[in-house]
Amino acid sequence: MSAKAIYEATGKELVTSNIDSSDIAKNRYVTITADSDWDKITAENPWLLTEKLVVKPDQLIKRRGKLGLIKVNVDLAGVKTWLGSRLNQEIKIGEATGLLKNFIIEPFVAHKDEDEVYVCIYCQRNCDVILFHHEGGVDIGDVDAKAVKMEIELGSKVTAAQVKEKLLAKVTPSKQEMIAKFIAQLYKQFQELYFTYLEINPLVVTDKIYILDMAAKLDATAEYLCKSKWGEINFPPPFGREAFPEEAYIADLDAKSGASLKLTILNPKGRIWTMVAGGGASVIYSDTICDLGGASELANYGEYSGAPTEQQTFEYAKTLLSLMTKGEKHPKGKVLIIGGGIANFTNVAATFKGIVRALQQYKAKLQEYQVSIFVRRGGPNYQEGLRVMRELGSSLGVPMHVYGTETHMTAIVGMALGTREIQDENKGDQMTASFLLAGSAKSQDSATPAASKAESSVACKDTSSTTTDAPSTAQASDSKSSKPLFSNETYSLIWGLQPRAVQGMLDFDHSCRRRAPSVVGMIYPFTGDHKQKFYWGHKEILIPVYKSMEKAMKTHPEADVLISFASLRSAYESTLETLKYKQIRTIAIIAEGIPENMTRHLITLANNQGVTIIGPATVGGIKPGCFKIGNTGGMLDNILSSKLYRPGSVAYVSRSGGMSNELNNIVSRHTNGVFEGVAIGGDRYPGSTFMDHIMRYHNDPNVKMLVMLGEVGGIEEYQVCSAIRDKRLTKPIVAWCIGTCASMFTSEVQFGHAGACANGEAETARAKNKALEEAGAYVPRSFDDLGEKIGEVYKKLVEDKVIVPSEEVPPPTVPMDYSWARELGLIRKPASFMTSIVDERGQELIYAGMPITQIMKEEMGIGGVLSLLWFQRRLPTYATKFIEMCLMVTADHGPAVSGAHNTIITARAGKDLVSSLCSGLLTIGERFGGALDMAAKQFSEAYDSNLIPNEFVNEMRKQHKLIMGIGHRVKSINNPDMRVVLLKDFAQKNFPVTPLLDYALQVEKITTAKKPNLILNVDGFIGVAFVDLLRNCGAFTPEEANEYVEIGALNGLFVLGRSMGFIGHYLDQKRLKQGLYRHPWDDISYILPENLPDMQ
Repeated sequence: MSAKAIYEATGKELVTSNIDSSDIAKNRYVTITADSDWDKITAENPWLLTEKLVVKPDQLIKRRGKLGLIKVNVDLAGVKTWLGSRLNQEIKIGEATGLLKNFIIEPFVAHKDEDEVYVCIYCQRNCDVILFHHEGGVDIGDVDAKAVKMEIELGSKVTAAQVKEKLLAKVTPSKQEMIAKFIAQLYKQFQELYFTYLEINPLVVTDKIYILDMAAKLDATAEYLCKSKWGEINFPPPFGREAFPEEAYIADLDAKSGASLKLTILNPKGRIWTMVAGGGASVIYSDTICDLGGASELANYGEYSGAPTEQQTFEYAKTLLSLMTKGEKHPKGKVLIIGGGIANFTNVAATFKGIVRALQQYKAKLQEYQVSIFVRRGGPNYQEGLRVMRELGSSLGVPMHVYGTETHMTAIVGMALGTREIQDENKGDQMTASFLLAGSAKSQDSATPAASKAESSVACKDTSSTTTDAPSTAQASDSKSSKPLFSNETYSLIWGLQPRAVQGMLDFDHSCRRRAPSVVGMIYPFTGDHKQKFYWGHKEILIPVYKSMEKAMKTHPEADVLISFASLRSAYESTLETLKYKQIRTIAIIAEGIPENMTRHLITLANNQGVTIIGPATVGGIKPGCFKIGNTGGMLDNILSSKLYRPGSVAYVSRSGGMSNELNNIVSRHTNGVFEGVAIGGDRYPGSTFMDHIMRYHNDPNVKMLVMLGEVGGIEEYQVCSAIRDKRLTKPIVAWCIGTCASMFTSEVQFGHAGACANGEAETARAKNKALEEAGAYVPRSFDDLGEKIGEVYKKLVEDKVIVPSEEVPPPTVPMDYSWARELGLIRKPASFMTSIVDERGQELIYAGMPITQIMKEEMGIGGVLSLLWFQRRLPTYATKFIEMCLMVTADHGPAVSGAHNTIITARAGKDLVSSLCSGLLTIGERFGGALDMAAKQFSEAYDSNLIPNEFVNEMRKQHKLIMGIGHRVKSINNPDMRVVLLKDFAQKNFPVTPLLDYALQVEKITTAKKPNLILNVDGFIGVAFVDLLRNCGAFTPEEANEYVEIGALNGLFVLGRSMGFIGHYLDQKRLKQGLYRHPWDDISYILPENLPDMQ
């Protein structure tokens, strides 16, 4: 949602703190809740004790004066008395019932009625509007009829002189200058602070200007631009609806995700809960529930869309199920509707797996609350998603009914509410790839009407010069409405690296038998020029990527469409740059959340240049047989099943991108298919309107009927009504506006699209549907009946021979990408690598089966992590502590040893950290640091062979071998190595048994009797002690313990520990700024031959 209401106190603070004028009275107020500390408040605001006051609730309540919710001209005692009977009390306002929880207290401003004026500023598509009336206050009445209106061209500034001339004719002359300056400054802040609505009534003008009452909305999408001026903004829920912590949690998830996650709790005691994919679909499901009598039992409104991950969907579903399965049980049990249209790019199987995890976690609760589950979904990999759901249904212990695209989208609502018989599940078409088999498209859905005789090659050509069969009065004067946007010779540039979307476009092109790919290049300013590989049918091709838009445009003058996948933060600038190039006729902006002021500016520029903008907040559009934008139409299986590879006779326009794909499905099942379809976008101000596209379709002779899917909010649909009445629109049009449920809710609900919110009766879906029907459009009873109404109109056109069906021609086969086929489980291939210790693919990193959050929560430490990554199991605490001690004692042994020496020399040669570290590590071997493994092996073999210590020493002497781990250059039996002492003490106290260590200590007694420095050194100790740990901690079999010794695990301890020291030496040398090392001559013995032998 973009336009969000704010507290009155917040609005006043924003305005007064940003307008620099001595004419405006200082903004003084305090906020009061049940937790307020009066002593603290009065100490910080002493004016409360000395001045007359005004107190009122600040909870987005309209007409508070009329409702008796304002108390004026009272002292603090009077305020407290008045609050005592209202604070935290329940009150009903209209249909909404809620608690009065938030009040503001302000100084009372004594004034006369003639001192009150009315000011309101709001946004429209092509301008901003200032309303002014010289008489303000609670009795102002019909403002639209009374007020003077000033329309301001977008991007223009307003001067006090203009305000005075156009708005203040009836204001007392002595006050005109002050009011004019204030309104000019107010409008400046309205623009800069990204207000979308700002009403002050009354504005009191005496010696100063006082803002008494204010209602305001901000464009929440502009937060990234206005954060420094806004500060921390709290957007309160409408009166009558409580703010739930679960809503805040989902909002936080949404903010951290590139996907869209929305949740509004309407009735926590409700019986009917929904988990719907898609902004448009979520509204339609709510509509249908209300149409079937379920409004009072509808518990929530929400949606998930934009390809959320499995983990994000799990969190969303888990939150919803926690709400559903707490509190009172319902005598009829509860209903969960997991619905959605046909996704364009969301992997249905991935999202369903997240939902399945949540359902499994709440299995017992679902049974306890007698929940029945109804599922309907389509889109990429939906067959696998449905299979997973059906598999779960067999073991969940509650009724679950699962349907795919063969079932109308909202049919499950009637089944869930008992108004429609529960259908048998169609478990056919289990593989997405079934559509890709040769001839499969021809056999799919034989009942679907065939295409018209208009050949696709004709339908896809530029027909702008062709005279239509409609009367001349229907011809639009605007050239944009008469010229097709796309043909089979349309070429596009893509802004952003979107390989999946590009490959989808190329596969569509190939299935349509285009002679060349529709994508000629990509623009991505964050890398240098290069090329990326894609498939054109079976063949691999290269598509260039340009750092500069200018170079891309010059290289490809044939490109007249730009598809922008830029983020919401960069979409505005990249679109401005695109509009500089005259070759571009159409721009599709995919991003959602672009601030409205920016969008309106882009619309103005585009209209002035004759450029069509599709979006923002859209998936795009499609012209079957010719061209598709990005991910529109979904995967290739949906392209083929909905017959989008060739043109039909029906053109549609929708706000919702997700619902456009559902319309493809509905139209293909009830007519000969889609000729063209566009989703104009869900924002309040889409770049192009319904009428822009409807008149363009109307002027194309290949289009025989139209479909429009409007929605609550805005008034664009009334333009269609006017066009029908004026006979400018004569082709049959089937129209339906979603959001009919809005009037049944007791409090305002912002639906999934930013523009889906009615600001008056005329903007409601019910009013629009009534007007469309009265104008002559074909309007179904509900969305449930949309397909039947489309089929009815189509059948009449066939009977009248306006449409003449022809034989279906199957498309060419297009190979499936290997990665997608593998994800669907259609193929298998031996993996090149195997790993059993870590999995980074999910939402959370997993070490040997343990999530990283659990590792951190349990404070397992480095030793615990090593036990997971090295040994694939969790070792006892004493074992992980011992590992950490080994790392500490082996971390370093001074700069003189070979490894540290090499590291230092390499660092001083100017090499980087990794090179210096590697130089030191490469010295580790049998002579330096490699004794751990050999010591473990030698002592283990001797002990396992039952050699007594004397026999072991004698045997090694006979073989002329050194006993690894015995001996030290400096330390001796009389000067022990404290590292060994510490480790030995720990092992003997904490290990269950230490047989090999005891054996080694007996060997040490023999060797030190010969020479005192032949002690068990730190390498030898770690080697034998670790063998004791592996063999006796209970975590390993004897075979596993021996294997870890053989494969070098013990040396790994030395390498890891000593790496810390080597890095320390590297950093030390850099910090000391040591130069290139050259070994001194006097430390080198030069031994050259005295006489060079003569080899002649």
